[in-house]
Amino acid sequence: MDREKLIVTPLMLGFQELKTEDDLIEMRSAVKRHAADMGFSALNQTKIMTAASELGRNVIEHGHGGSVQIEHIRELDRDGIRLTFTDDGPGIADARLALSDGYTSKKGMGLGLSGSKRLMDEFELISPPGTTVMVTKWM
Repeated sequence: MDREKLIVTPLMLGFQELKTEDDLIEMRSAVKRHAADMGFSALNQTKIMTAASELGRNVIEHGHGGSVQIEHIRELDRDGIRLTFTDDGPGIADARLALSDGYTSKKGMGLGLSGSKRLMDEFELISPPGTTVMVTKWM
C-alpha cells in the first residue's frame, strides 16, 4: 500500500510568516508549544525546535522571507508534527552540496540543512524555483 494513502488529513496547527527576527522568535515559541501539546518528550521538543530554528533562519537569510506551516499528522498508529518551510528566493542550485556537512553559503557553521535532516525523522527538499523544506518528527 502506498505510504501517502496512509496519512490522515493533516490538522493545521499554525502558520507563520518569516521575515524578521521577531517572526523567528514567534515561530520557535509556536513550534515548542505545539510539540509539547502533542506529547513529544523534552528531548524531541528540543530537536524539533532546533531544526525549526535553523530552517526558519535559512528562509529569512537565503530566501529573503517566506513562511512555515505547522501540522499535526497521523499515519496509521502514530502521530507526528510536520513543518513546511517555503520561500520564493533564488533556490538552492546544488541540493546535494547544500546537504553535505560543513557546507555553508555564508558565514554559518554549515550545519543548518544537514543538521536539521539528522534531527528529524523525515526530510524533503524541493528547489529551485524558491525553496520548500518539509520535515517530520514522529512520536
